[in-house]
Amino acid sequence: MRIKRVGVVGCGFMGAGIVQVCAQSGYEVTVVEISEQILSKGIAAIEYYLGRGVEKGRISQHDRDFARSRIKGSITLEDVSDRDLVIEATPEDMELKKKVFVQLDNICPGHTILCTNTSCLSVTELARATNRPDSVIGTHFLSPVPPSKLLEIVRADTTSGETLEAVKDFGRSLGKEILVAKDTPGFIFNYLLLALTGAAVRLLENGVASAEDIDKSMALGLGHPIGPLALADFNGLDVGYMVSCAMYRRSKDPCLAPSVIMREMVESGRLGRKTGEGFYKYKKEK
Repeated sequence: MRIKRVGVVGCGFMGAGIVQVCAQSGYEVTVVEISEQILSKGIAAIEYYLGRGVEKGRISQHDRDFARSRIKGSITLEDVSDRDLVIEATPEDMELKKKVFVQLDNICPGHTILCTNTSCLSVTELARATNRPDSVIGTHFLSPVPPSKLLEIVRADTTSGETLEAVKDFGRSLGKEILVAKDTPGFIFNYLLLALTGAAVRLLENGVASAEDIDKSMALGLGHPIGPLALADFNGLDVGYMVSCAMYRRSKDPCLAPSVIMREMVESGRLGRKTGEGFYKYKKEK
């Protein structure tokens, strides 16, 4: 199956990044949000990062204009009814995602592949909410999407081989390296990331070392761009805590149990970079 037209449901940080890489790779993209305000904010973010790409010399002005011309925004889900592939990028809420998938199943033609950008929820459960479980698959993009080299594809128990191969080809066309994972809690990347973050948090809680030294051990010892605590701040502690809770509910693995300190930080509004304070304090950015 040749994919030409792509739909994205959700234009938040992840959705906007997915829209951007698809448009830059030559796909016609329709992105849907629940309101004009949220949609406008997402489109503005895409335009900003495309502009930054020109300023940094990573893309030409022509490439920027070409990508932008291939993006259409909408607040009507029916506007993705002509897409070959639709990627759902809504918040990590199973009931919300099921609702979106049922709607997409009803409005999209039979050949349309339905993808979820979930980082921890069951792709198989989402697939079984539709009448096309063989055409449902997980496409877990990493954050931030445009510079990330990796795309983790999650095969549900029901996903057909044809769907898997089509989505692998699609991912490669975006310039991503492909991993294929079974539909297990956290898949590959988040299972490992959560284990590392959990270990870092326990070291901090037990007073073994400072956040700076814990992060430095991974940055200098293993060559990570930033340490696990700084990365948790970047991704958002609320997001990390939510993923941890969801993975623990599915697996009951004590290694994945949510951190008490992260729960307290989330409850107090210290969510990382986006609020100016998490494991570290940050200067407010425009």
